[in-house]
Amino acid sequence: MNKLYFFIAAILLVSCNNPNKISVTKVEGSPEYSNSVLKMNDPISIDGGYKFSFNVNQYELGMQTLKDFDYQLANSAKGQHIHFIVNNGPYSAHYEDNFTKNLEKENNVILAFLSRSYHESVKNPNAFILTQIGDNKIDLNNEFLFYSRPKGTYKGVDTQKLLLDFYLINTEISANGNKVKATIQDSEFIIDEWAPYYIEGLPKGEIKIKLELIDSSGSLIDTPFNPSERTVILE
Repeated sequence: MNKLYFFIAAILLVSCNNPNKISVTKVEGSPEYSNSVLKMNDPISIDGGYKFSFNVNQYELGMQTLKDFDYQLANSAKGQHIHFIVNNGPYSAHYEDNFTKNLEKENNVILAFLSRSYHESVKNPNAFILTQIGDNKIDLNNEFLFYSRPKGTYKGVDTQKLLLDFYLINTEISANGNKVKATIQDSEFIIDEWAPYYIEGLPKGEIKIKLELIDSSGSLIDTPFNPSERTVILE
């Protein structure tokens, strides 16, 4: 009996002393911006790339996003912005409605969407643009999962909660339909609601994250840019 007691006590002690149990929790308390609109003018070809310009309505670039939660997510001091993604690569953040980008002349699938100052995407149907420039175009009617956050290097208090955010195009996720499988280090999470989440319990160092758009049977959907994989650094 004593041996069993000490065995159970040892297991409980290990569990309590494991500070790096990874968890994923829905972010709640962000402003909806349900009426915000992003439109893109025709890109202008220039030497080495393109000039892009956007029309933004019901949304203020450069403003700090008000929020109704008391924890901290990594935040841009420059305020709200546009996330600009090419071929599902890491986004560039733009705080004005026009800028130039150096792009290859081959096909470039471009996703642009409005982002809060703490990098959470605005997920209303008028807040994004999906287009492509160049040769060898793909079918933009495909189901798409684009990776957004986390990204880069995190320091100090910003390492405690990392925003997990992605963008879905031409698809929905639900308990009985498609889903997103997030693999964070060796931990797997099945996400069936398109929402922002925060990740806790991460160790310092390199963190590997993979996002997969899967069907109701758990199989990877055959579509461009699926899966997405990133490595971020926690210092």
